[in-house]
Amino acid sequence: MPALGTPAWGSSPEERPSIRRPDESRSAIEIAFSVGVHLRMLRGSVTNVPLAPHRRFVPTFTILPEVSDDVVIVGAGMAGLACARSLTAAGLSVRLLEASDGVGGRVRSDMVDGFRLDRGFQILLTAYPELSRWFDMNALQLRRFQAGATIWTGSTFTTIGDPLRSPKDFPSTLRSPVGSIADKLRLLRLIASVRRGSVPEILRRPDMSTRAKIEKLGFSERFVNQFLQPLFSGIQLDPELEVSSRRFEVIFRMLAIGESAVPAVGMGSLSDILAAGLPRGVVECNRTVAEMDGTTVRLVDGERISARSVVVATQGPSAAHLLKMPDPGSRPVAAIWFDATLDPLRNKKILLDGAQSGPMKNLAILSDVAPEYAPVGRSLCVAAIPGAAALMPDLESSVRTQLEQWHPGSTKWETLRVDVIPHGQPLQLPPLDPRRTVRVGDGRYVCGDHRDTASLQGALFSGRRAAAAVLADLRGSSVN
Repeated sequence: MPALGTPAWGSSPEERPSIRRPDESRSAIEIAFSVGVHLRMLRGSVTNVPLAPHRRFVPTFTILPEVSDDVVIVGAGMAGLACARSLTAAGLSVRLLEASDGVGGRVRSDMVDGFRLDRGFQILLTAYPELSRWFDMNALQLRRFQAGATIWTGSTFTTIGDPLRSPKDFPSTLRSPVGSIADKLRLLRLIASVRRGSVPEILRRPDMSTRAKIEKLGFSERFVNQFLQPLFSGIQLDPELEVSSRRFEVIFRMLAIGESAVPAVGMGSLSDILAAGLPRGVVECNRTVAEMDGTTVRLVDGERISARSVVVATQGPSAAHLLKMPDPGSRPVAAIWFDATLDPLRNKKILLDGAQSGPMKNLAILSDVAPEYAPVGRSLCVAAIPGAAALMPDLESSVRTQLEQWHPGSTKWETLRVDVIPHGQPLQLPPLDPRRTVRVGDGRYVCGDHRDTASLQGALFSGRRAAAAVLADLRGSSVN
């Protein structure tokens, strides 16, 4: 392929067309015609062509970027990868531009001192429909959390299980001081309700904030504060419970009909698997897009790349900047990873802060759930801090103070890494539109969890929707 601004012919004399240089003996009309022909061969557009015979012709022209690919996708997170996989499978040529040094966006994993650390505390909800579409679930070697939760009450730990899935948990759940018997019966009714409803039906239900929905269901304030609030703070990054109740019920359904797990070799393996299914050379890392003009993107190094269509698959704030559209807002989250080998806790359930004892809402002993996350004989814990508290300047010391109440031996824990993620999820306040359009217009598209539900499911589904829209438009059909 010729470089931009160079002719398409070869370099040897016999391959070049014969070009006579304009001189004073040629007429202005001859000069204009000759230059115009060759500028068109350069894919340029001539402007300000003077025809006065007494003036030497000095052309002004612009070289247009070469359109050599069908689609450019900006962002190689889960949405961008799903979009690229769908488009390449349909036979389109794709360039997938990623600003960082690897694929996955927030869904990445790193090795630190022999420990496997995800980028923030992440859990895979196995009931997400898109997972079975994209992955061999058995090949992921999922390591599952035990159903239910262990709750810190301020003085001790207590357990609430899932009696529908694990009947042996029924007595301990009934005896737990967290909530009344009436609260636990209401919880069973809520589980039954979301089990019966399909996701499309749930997403058509009247929408309100999560807190308003919980109050409408009649749960006591104590049960909300000790169980529901810390649980969904971690999942929805929403300590105030202001997120759409539609999303709350969809997530509750996923918890009720599926399991919570992590892949044996880390959440980043999901991104790696998706990327491995792309043709060689499609993914280009360390390629930051600064701005867009129609279906041309300009990189920070000044390079311009054009395609028939452009899909912006970045996180919400970046997409809003590139496409000049409203920002979907951000919910921050932080995670602190600890080597807890010297005085470990043991638990395969998620641990919740039911006493509102500090910024940490969830704690997981990941090496108990997935031994592959830690070297043999070592213990790995991760503390999750959702919401505005994630941005506290003294975050680590505040969490350590909180942990000392839970487990005095935590003073011996060594901090491996602190992840602070300013944009963990979009806001998704009510009313929630679960299928926002992926078409921006003029050959431009957008995808990401901010177009669907804020989840891995939403990112994958949105990427697939954007690909379907691109294909339909390029082929002249119609799809939403």
